[in-house]
Amino acid sequence: MNIQERMDSINGVIKNIAEFIQTHEDIKADFNEYLRTIGANAKNGIPLQTACFSYILERNLGEDLKSIPQLYLENTKGLDKDTKNVVQAIDDSISSVFEIKKVTKTGFELLNIVNERKYVIVSLMKMTAFRGLGSGDYIIARIVNINGDYYLLEISGVLPATKKDDAYRFAVAKIIQNPELVYLDNPEKQKEVEEDVAEIYKKFTEFFGTTEIITTNKYADDIIGIFNDYAEEGTKADYKELIAEPEEYKFFDVSEFNNSYDNFLENSLGGFSSHKETYDVGIIYDEELGLYAIPFYGTFNKIFEVKDYTTVENYDACIKYFLHNDKFSANLIRMVANKHKNFMEIVNAVLAKNFTLEELLKTYKRRYINNKIISSTTVLYRSNAFSSTLGIIEDNENKPQIDTTQKIGRNDPCPCGSGKKYKKCCGAAV
Repeated sequence: MNIQERMDSINGVIKNIAEFIQTHEDIKADFNEYLRTIGANAKNGIPLQTACFSYILERNLGEDLKSIPQLYLENTKGLDKDTKNVVQAIDDSISSVFEIKKVTKTGFELLNIVNERKYVIVSLMKMTAFRGLGSGDYIIARIVNINGDYYLLEISGVLPATKKDDAYRFAVAKIIQNPELVYLDNPEKQKEVEEDVAEIYKKFTEFFGTTEIITTNKYADDIIGIFNDYAEEGTKADYKELIAEPEEYKFFDVSEFNNSYDNFLENSLGGFSSHKETYDVGIIYDEELGLYAIPFYGTFNKIFEVKDYTTVENYDACIKYFLHNDKFSANLIRMVANKHKNFMEIVNAVLAKNFTLEELLKTYKRRYINNKIISSTTVLYRSNAFSSTLGIIEDNENKPQIDTTQKIGRNDPCPCGSGKKYKKCCGAAV
C-alpha cells in the first residue's frame, strides 16, 4: 500500500467512525450531549468536524470506560484486518507537544519535546493548510503509527518559536496529567525511567525503613525535600519531627486542587504546604511505579481501621475520590485492600455493588491495568521539558563561563548568577 492509499485508508476509517458515533443509538445520545456541552454548532462555537474528531479520540464510555475506537471495533462486523489495524492505531495515537524541525513537501520533521524522540510525519491534509508554520515553531498535535510510518491526525494548537517557554510549560502540564507520555513510544527513555524507579526505591527504603510515610500537608514538602537531598547526595537529615497527624482524619474538598489551566502548573508544583487547609498526605513508594505524594491517604486507610467506618467524615466521598481519581493507580488500591480484610465489604456497601477486587480495578482503574503508568513525580526526574521549565537545562550560549577549577559545593549559590543552588542549575549535569 503506497502513501496515498494509506492516507485514503486512514481518512476513510475516521469518516466511518464519525458516522458510527452519529448513528449508534447509545453513543449518539452521548455525542449529542457532548456537542451541547462544548457549544458545537452554536454561533461562533466549535465546528462540528473538530468536535467530532475530539470526541472520537478522547471520549470513554460505560463503566469500563471503553474508547470510541474500541466500541467501533466491537459493534462493527465484517471489518478486514487492515481496517482493524488502522482503528487500533488511531486508538493508540500520540498527543503531544512538538517542535517543528523541518517542513517537507508531504509533512514535517518533528521533535516530541515530551518523550524527546524525533519523528518524520506524513500529513493527511494538503501542506497548503499549514502555510505560515516553519522551523522552530511548536505545535500541539496528534500522530498515529501505522506499520512503522507516522501520520499527522490533527494540529489542535500552534505556538511561534518566540513562545518556547509556553510550549514547555504546556508539555510539563501534559506530563503531570499523563506521565506515561514521557516514555511512550521511546523504549530507551522507558528503560532510563524504570532504572530510576528501581534505584530510588532502594534509597527510599534505606532512608525511611518503610514504603510509606503519613504526615500532614504542612510538612510533606519538607520530608520530600529531605529525601531528595539524600537521593541526590546521600545526605541523611532527621525527618521524624516532621511526622504529624491532622487533628482529625476526614475528607473534604481542597480548593487548590481545582485548577484551571492558567494556574495548573504553578499549583501542581507549588507544594502542599501552600494550601490553606490541613489534611493528611501519604508519601508512598510503589516498587513498580515510583514515588507518590497522596492527599488523604491516611484518611482512606482510616475508613477500614476504625470500628465504625461511618464515623470518618465524608467516608463515602473519600472512597469514591480514590476510585475515580485517575492519578491513583490500581497498585495503590490493591495495596490498601491487601492491608485491610474488610476493604471490599465496605467499598461494596458504599457503591451498592458486589465487586471482587479485580472487578473493582477493571471498572475504575482500567487505564492502569492496560498500561504501565509510572508516577509523574518519578518521570519528571528524567524529563528535559521539566528541567528546562525550571531553568535547570539552559542553552550553553546563554550561560556565562564558570571557573571549573573553583570548588563549588552542591548547595552553594550557582556561580552563573541564576540565584539557584549549584546542584539545581549548572551542577545538574555534573
